[in-house]
Amino acid sequence: MAPYLQTVTSFADVPVSDAGVDTVAFLKAAEGVVGLFDLLGSPAFVFVKTDLQTNIGKVRERYNAFPDKSSTLELLVVNEKGEKKRKATEGLMWLLRGLAFTCKALLISQANATQELAESFTKAYGLTLEKFHGFLTQKAIALAMKACPYRATLNEKLCADPAGGAPVSEAEMNEGLNKWLAALDAIVTRVQTFYTTGGHDKGF
Repeated sequence: MAPYLQTVTSFADVPVSDAGVDTVAFLKAAEGVVGLFDLLGSPAFVFVKTDLQTNIGKVRERYNAFPDKSSTLELLVVNEKGEKKRKATEGLMWLLRGLAFTCKALLISQANATQELAESFTKAYGLTLEKFHGFLTQKAIALAMKACPYRATLNEKLCADPAGGAPVSEAEMNEGLNKWLAALDAIVTRVQTFYTTGGHDKGF
């Protein structure tokens, strides 16, 4: 079996067309991010893992109820617009924010080979989620970030073969991780721009 990133749906394989981002493939890829935090097994990421799972569930519930009107993320949001609660629209908004945080943290880490994860994730939090949280939540998360695993631990687990075979090299792992992150960043940016330009992030 291939290392972790090859066992999940890559954001690079999520179909994106003029109509939007494929909902089913996107949710499968997002589940891979949840699995990444499981792989790390650190209490520092409990808050983001739980948030991701909850919001994946909200979007999937909407898709299951109205698959014909939810084939892309954009279509799902547009078709929920006239409803009172817009549960999936809000869930997707927060899911994108959680993914943006994760993506930014790993991009910072990849760009700074000697930087520990605690610093990378703390910087990413300040650039993404912090402005949406109250003072007490900010302080709690700042404390949690101190419990981030070491960078070497992440690299070792991403290189390891889940089936127990020989690990891949860090160079090979980094190549796959960079591709995964680039695609994730592009999708998050695209859909967040859709939210902003369409005013879909208002009213929550």
